[in-house]
Amino acid sequence: MSMFWTIWISVITLGLIIGCYFLLRWCLSNQTGVEEGESMGHEFDGIIELNNQLPRWWTIMFYITIVWGFIYLALYPGLGAYEGLWKWRSSNQNVQSLEESAQAREQASANGYLVEYDRELDFAAEQFDPIFEAYAQIPVEELAKDPEANKVGKRLFLQNCSQCHGSDARGQNGGFPNLTDDDWLYGGSGAKIVETLTLGRSGLMPAQLPALGEQGIQEVANYVRSLSGLPDVDAELAEAGKARFMVCAACHGMDAKGNQMLGAPNLTDTTWLYGGSHRAVVETLTYGRNGVMPSFKKTLGDDKIHVVAAYVYSLSDE
Repeated sequence: MSMFWTIWISVITLGLIIGCYFLLRWCLSNQTGVEEGESMGHEFDGIIELNNQLPRWWTIMFYITIVWGFIYLALYPGLGAYEGLWKWRSSNQNVQSLEESAQAREQASANGYLVEYDRELDFAAEQFDPIFEAYAQIPVEELAKDPEANKVGKRLFLQNCSQCHGSDARGQNGGFPNLTDDDWLYGGSGAKIVETLTLGRSGLMPAQLPALGEQGIQEVANYVRSLSGLPDVDAELAEAGKARFMVCAACHGMDAKGNQMLGAPNLTDTTWLYGGSHRAVVETLTYGRNGVMPSFKKTLGDDKIHVVAAYVYSLSDE
């Protein structure tokens, strides 16, 4: 913060506190010319206003709040760039990545700052890390049967995964898989779910327009949609697309049932990441798809990933 704003804030803040003190002193002095305890000459409905001082306890309370205001501003940052005697902060400001946050924590500790957010993280780690460590010793498939562990996993899921997969974990068109069925791009075992959460996934479906051309795109689109039994398929184009599907078989297999080693989806069911309409399939073939699932290793750590994996496993039909 610049010196101008520091001075501006300090003058206004301190001026108001000092002003409160003088206002209190003025109210305690008799400026009316009426003796204390005498009538002020105001009467309403038989009630007469007398010239009385503030109760002593009330006056003392006002003095205490004024003194506390100065003490608070001396101890805590509240006057622009002034850091306060205790060097207290609510959080490390202006960090934009986990790496910057870790560096800021180290610097704050080295400089003797009391960062409230860091203290809360340390307290949470002290309280809950032993619980996550105990859960991590249980296999995912077995942990998925523990109701308490699933409650914890659900909270972590809602905080970190629901933005893409939805709060109900059913996903949405646009490349966000439904996690409640038994259809898995990379496999649905406990180990595979942990691997996905730990390393993330980068799916690449290359554009096929250069290889197939516009007519070939139409033919393969009809053939692929016919494999799922979708309506409005041109049988003649689908038959021609069967031969052209050889371009796609390298990833999806000759039977079009996909390949979990590559994350290539099964094209014979009714599950479509980007939609199964003719237009959506043509768009996928023409422009390709690039789906990214970020790694949560730095965000959650191994133990929490284990608990989230157990929760996700419990949602599927496997």
